[in-house]
Parts: sequence; structure tokens; C-alpha cells
Amino acid sequence: MAEIDPVISVRGLRNAFGDQVIHDNLDLDVRAGEILGVVGGSGTGKSVLMRSIIGLQEPEAGEITVLGTSMRGKEEDEAFEVRKRWGVMFQGGALFSTLTVAENVQVPLREFYPQFDRELLEEIARYKIQLSGLPPEAAHKYPSELSGGMKKRAGLARSLAMDPELLFLDEPTAGLDPIGASKFDELTRSLQDTLGLTVFLITHDLDTLYAICDRVAVIADKRVIAIGKIDELLSTDHPWIHEYFSGPRGRAARLGHERQI
Repeated sequence: MAEIDPVISVRGLRNAFGDQVIHDNLDLDVRAGEILGVVGGSGTGKSVLMRSIIGLQEPEAGEITVLGTSMRGKEEDEAFEVRKRWGVMFQGGALFSTLTVAENVQVPLREFYPQFDRELLEEIARYKIQLSGLPPEAAHKYPSELSGGMKKRAGLARSLAMDPELLFLDEPTAGLDPIGASKFDELTRSLQDTLGLTVFLITHDLDTLYAICDRVAVIADKRVIAIGKIDELLSTDHPWIHEYFSGPRGRAARLGHERQI
């Protein structure tokens, strides 16, 4: 059987800020229908990698292909068509403070489909808010009126506005209590199963990695040093991987996961 092309393919990526090299010859493939967790120490450029893939960071070198389209040097109208097919939840939700939750959800719809009338926009926003697990009354609230967990879900609702095939989540459970984080994990997996999403998920949360990630990519030494299931990563001898997954928190997360299955 022929191997299916990856949804995201990164080859030879180099990112630098002045003399500081963040990535050098980084390669990564993300498979269709998987939740890929992306981990690495502080300063390894996890968010920079995501921003490079979605076109917010221009790399110095390398090739990036998303949904079968080469993204580097792409004309705006061609990139526009690919951007319709993904959704992004930035760290903290990145909501517009002067807009209600419903209006925040409508932002990408207004950009890509200016012909949609107000009634249709409101109907789509209501559905996406419900899909994210927020109560209907949240639609009319402003970000300042929301709890941290509700802001996350509002950001998720906006990322789902365009019915994406590909979803980028940047630290979705950061700042949440364990119960809230666990519920967000369950929601992510449920949405991935129901909607057939491919999910690129940046996280430090070991519980999230064990609970919902099909594979994990580890960034260190300016590149992806390992990618695979957690059990496969545990067999590697890189010191950061060993310390991360076999330290006290890693052992606790693994034990908690084993108790649940």
C-alpha cells in the first residue's frame, strides 16, 4: 500500500534572530489524522516552528509543505486558499479584548468570506461556541468576563470557525488546573475523532502527552532529535529526553496514564 503524503512536511528549516540560531536543518512530518505533541526545553523554538509553518515567521532556509502545497515564496492568493484549511489557537487564546466571544469567532469568517451575512455569521458562531463546550450565554461576553478555562475554549471555538482540516494548538492547557486541563484534553481528542482533524499540539504538559498524543516530536539541539510514540522515545539515550520523561513528573504522568487504561 502506498504511503500517504504527510499533512505537514518540513525539510532543512533554519530560523535565526541575528546571531542566535533557533533551528538548523530541522525536519518534521505530521501524519494525517494524528495528534502530534511537540515538546522541547525553553528557547528551543516550538512556537517559532509553528509560526514558520503558518507563515508568520519567514525562515532563512528550508522547505515547508502544508496540505500538499509548498508554502515558501507562495503568492498571497495561493497561500490564502491553504490558510482556509487550518485553524490556530495561540497561547492564552489571543482573543480581541474589544470583541465578544461570538465576534471573536467571526473574525476569520469575515476575512475569508466577506459575503456572509450577519445572520449566518451569528449562526456559525453559536455552533462553534457550543462545539467548544462553552455555554450559549458566553457568546455575548467579553474576554475580561471569562475565566482562564473559558478563554481557552473561546480561542478554540475561533480556531474551529473555518471547519479546518488541520488544527494548531499552542500550549492549550497552560495555566489550567488539573481538572480543567484534563477536560480540555478530552475535548481535543473528541473533536479530533469527530471532525477527523490533524492536530499539531505544542505542550509542556506530560499528562496531555500521555492522554491524547499519538506521537511526540522532541526539539533539542536546534532540530527534531526524535519522533514517535512515548514508549519509543523512552528507549533513546538523549539526556534531555531521559530527564523529561523519566524524571519525577514524567514517572507520575506515566503511572497515572497506566492506571486509566
